[in-house]
Amino acid sequence: MKKLVQILFLLPYFVFANEVKIPSKIKEVTVYLSGAQITRNANCKLESGTSEVIFTGLSHKIEESSIQVSGLAVVSILAMSYDINYLDKSESHPKTTLLENEIERITSEVTFLRNQIVGLEEEEKVITTNRLVSADNQALDLQKIKEISQYYRERITAIKNEVFKINLEINQHNKDLRDIQNQLAEANKSPALPQGELRIKFDAPIATTLNIQLAYQVQDAGWIPNYDIKSKALNAPLNLAYKANVYQNTGKDWNNVNVTLSTGNPSYNVSKPNLDTKYLNFVSAYSRRQKLTSKKKGYAFNPTVKRITGTVTDESGQPLPGVNVLVKGTTNGTQTDFDGNYTLNVTTGQELQFSYIGQRTTELPIYSSIMNIRMEEDAEALEEVVVTAYGSSSKNYSASVSSIEAEQLIQGRAAGVNINGASGSTHKAPKIRYQQPEPLVIVDGVPIEGFSESDIDQSEIQHIETLKDANATAIYGSRASNGVIVITTKKSRLQDDLTNAKFIIKKPYSIASDGDITAIEINTFQMPASYEYFAAPIINENVFLTASFKDWEKYQLLPGEANIYFEGTYAGKTALDPYTVKKEMVLSLGIDANITVTRKQQRNFKSKSFTGSNRILDRTYDLEVKNNKNTAISLKLMDRIPKSQHKDIKVDDVETYNATYDKKNGLLSWNLDLAPKENKKESFSFQVKYPRGKYISL
Repeated sequence: MKKLVQILFLLPYFVFANEVKIPSKIKEVTVYLSGAQITRNANCKLESGTSEVIFTGLSHKIEESSIQVSGLAVVSILAMSYDINYLDKSESHPKTTLLENEIERITSEVTFLRNQIVGLEEEEKVITTNRLVSADNQALDLQKIKEISQYYRERITAIKNEVFKINLEINQHNKDLRDIQNQLAEANKSPALPQGELRIKFDAPIATTLNIQLAYQVQDAGWIPNYDIKSKALNAPLNLAYKANVYQNTGKDWNNVNVTLSTGNPSYNVSKPNLDTKYLNFVSAYSRRQKLTSKKKGYAFNPTVKRITGTVTDESGQPLPGVNVLVKGTTNGTQTDFDGNYTLNVTTGQELQFSYIGQRTTELPIYSSIMNIRMEEDAEALEEVVVTAYGSSSKNYSASVSSIEAEQLIQGRAAGVNINGASGSTHKAPKIRYQQPEPLVIVDGVPIEGFSESDIDQSEIQHIETLKDANATAIYGSRASNGVIVITTKKSRLQDDLTNAKFIIKKPYSIASDGDITAIEINTFQMPASYEYFAAPIINENVFLTASFKDWEKYQLLPGEANIYFEGTYAGKTALDPYTVKKEMVLSLGIDANITVTRKQQRNFKSKSFTGSNRILDRTYDLEVKNNKNTAISLKLMDRIPKSQHKDIKVDDVETYNATYDKKNGLLSWNLDLAPKENKKESFSFQVKYPRGKYISL
């Protein structure tokens, strides 16, 4: 019996005697819009036969079904299991070691300073003692006494001042020490994270060494598209910096890893839908109105958004007051104001739900701090409800604008420089040819001395800008007297797969597992743009400066926030949503208060209000534009004439005068050229007939 107990006691030792724990290192990370795929490498020595290896130090948030193992050569896997070790937490707090090292450094510095004070105090004692000895043993004349007194005074004063300065330094070190100790205490309060472990049983026909590659997917990670869009002046090309804000909270830091950003999202259900027969039956009116607009692939939840603002409009662009805006799955919500604007603080939840009588309910992930929504009419719901219309003079800061004709940008040249090939072309890189004397070459912001064409791969050039004359010397000084070539290289390589695009980032990055944002530049683009002022006073009484550009599809843009800069000044923030754009993408560069637009309805008291069983409404509107600027401008002005959707509502006697009239959509437009301080006035009119006792909204 005693031997049996001993065998049972030693059994775990024999079972796990051949276990080998092997650490692994993260080699590369593919970050999706939601989630990430981690690839790790590990060297593994195996004896002939069966061996069990535990790969330690993994994330505790691995999706077990996604684990892949490669690099096996002739070795087979007999069994594999993923477990979480709640006991081994040695790697949970890498920042703790840094804080402890900093505390040790500051403590040593304080000790060194205190030793300096002790030395100065000893010197002061020697001086004081020597002074007493001299006074007792020597008969000193007056001049000698003055000299000794002056020396004692100056030296004692210097010692006191030095001790005072050192004490100030010690006090500052002690303050820093207290702050770091508090930070360390806070870090130690947080629970240590468990460690993931992958246990694999191998069968090797011969002793071998494998370079094992582990790949798996984790959640609590992703990237958020973000843009910086800059314009130096009117008629200048737009500079678009495409960036990714990467975050991860997987429990493991990604240190100096190769990063690939994917526009895919593995969390989507990619199963093909099945369409079956539709059977009709009576349902409640409420259930008929609960139709959702489809959510498009590409909108990804942005966990950094804590406050959302936006404007909700109908299909015609008119602001909708009273729209219910709710964080789905919570009771946190609000309503749009009279101008269709809303603001909502978000603490939990990932989707916003917009609902309004007569409109399809819309749901979208919280992808930006600015979410402007255009709702779609629910025709079936309108058959069962009475709609009360609201009229307003909107003063919000958004506008829906029409397309603008793009203008060709004339490229500047530096003296003695020729650039062949289209800037920013994805097919053919520009080539540089220059003659003596050589211009100054700037590559990604760094001046390069003695630059030659062979110093850089032509296919790596994203775009080239040339500066000359005063513009060059004002920025780069006398070195730019022969002109400047500014070269921007590609920050990533685009790999366009069948279902998603991948940006392979050339520079390795370190991304801590703390949920904070790490900004990664994907690439920068120069795009020829067309500029014009735009106003639609029926919706918004402000005048907007807009820039439009084409061929945006080739840049694989995704919905996200954009910071707008014009003429070196921050103009504001907007939401860039390529899914709502058809041909041209139009950006608002800000509001120009020096241009005013007013819209007034003429009063016509002589017009008959009724004829027979019909009511008649005559409407004439005057639009007045004033250019208060000292420069001439071109402005696109828009308005509309309502379209009837009912046979009993007639829109007749349309007078558009100088306007270009899109009869199908009822849209009016004027392209106006205004000299400095010039006013212009445009008008249009129409008549509406509808049955007496009915109501419409104009």
